[in-house]
Amino acid sequence: MSETLTGGCQCGAVRFAVSELGRPSICHCRMCQKAFGSLFAPLVSAKDGRFTRGKPKWFDSSNLARRAFCSYCGTPLAYETRYGLELAVGAFDQPDRVAPVIQVNLNDKLAVYDQLSTLPVKQQQSEEWLDFMAEVRSCQHPDHETENWPPKGENHD
Repeated sequence: MSETLTGGCQCGAVRFAVSELGRPSICHCRMCQKAFGSLFAPLVSAKDGRFTRGKPKWFDSSNLARRAFCSYCGTPLAYETRYGLELAVGAFDQPDRVAPVIQVNLNDKLAVYDQLSTLPVKQQQSEEWLDFMAEVRSCQHPDHETENWPPKGENHD
């Protein structure tokens, strides 16, 4: 891959860029589940990954690995070991460009994971939900690079 892909946290305080990616995967280990607050963690190895705006906060999740997240909005951003850096697929501006191709650490896979595609789909939204969505004003950083963030007059207090 020779093009540069970008991404970052939900609030835009931390941004990253990468042009040399490895294999995108879904990790089912318990540490990844907790770090992402999810059933699994989608990650892609980033051979030349670099943070281009702000600095993430790091948490040593074990004696061999640490995890990066935004200290303002809490978005999980990366996982790092002596073997290299992996970036969170969902934090990319174009996550479909780094869609996982393999699953790892299946011993901790939650049983519900295999049942997700069988869950019923709610077709109609309630009036309450439609009213709520009509009033939502997103504070999320857009899915592209911006010269400045946050916009003038906003801060991360």
